[in-house]
Amino acid sequence: MAKILIVEDDEAQRFLYQVELQEEGYEVILARNGKVALGCLEKSLCDLIVLDIRMPEMDGIEALGKIASQYKKTPVILHTAYPEYRNQSTASLADAFILKSSDLSLLKKTVKELLEEKKKRKEKRRWQKRNIGKKE
Repeated sequence: MAKILIVEDDEAQRFLYQVELQEEGYEVILARNGKVALGCLEKSLCDLIVLDIRMPEMDGIEALGKIASQYKKTPVILHTAYPEYRNQSTASLADAFILKSSDLSLLKKTVKELLEEKKKRKEKRRWQKRNIGKKE
């Protein structure tokens, strides 16, 4: 079961995302801001992160910079109500940028696609390790 970290300051939205993603079969960890999210990642690695941008203490852009440098193989979805962040240079470190909507189908679809891509990359690396040095 894939583990997803939801980083969102709005408690109602955190709960909604948790319920929706658990119904999809994912284990969900919650954080109310970037600082708490980094603490969660130190304790337990996640397979994917859904990251809001505007949050107290440590916003999503600052957290994304730290996550991208320390957890390079963990896909990140920036999930925000503010489209102007899409063009920020740090935002380009995210694997996806999604505008918040009451319809969570795009978020769920993107989560599924990014986890599938991550799994394929991992399988490819395993295959390459097993086959290095083998002659045809």
